[in-house]
Amino acid sequence: MAWIYLLIAGLLEVVWAYGMKLSAGFTQIGASIVTIVAMLMSFGLLAVAMKSLPLGTAYTVWTGIGAVGSFALGVAVLGESMSTTRLLAAALILSGLILMKMSSDV
Repeated sequence: MAWIYLLIAGLLEVVWAYGMKLSAGFTQIGASIVTIVAMLMSFGLLAVAMKSLPLGTAYTVWTGIGAVGSFALGVAVLGESMSTTRLLAAALILSGLILMKMSSDV
């Protein structure tokens, strides 16, 4: 169950990063509220996952999901650049996440 909590926490990290972008420096109230709620939920689920997952694994996977997910959302929704170098960087992060999962005893 810890891995499911961690996955959801990582996806919520993408939500709050996107919400923060839309909040325009916390000047847009609706997006600001979404950002804060998603942050709290993400941190809460990360904390629950860390009860049984190693710190390094949990934190690395959480930030990796957030990084790759935010990159993908930026490309798909915000029209950000999808250069070969950025794709390679995302692939390397994803590879690291897979290796972390494979090396975990839990």
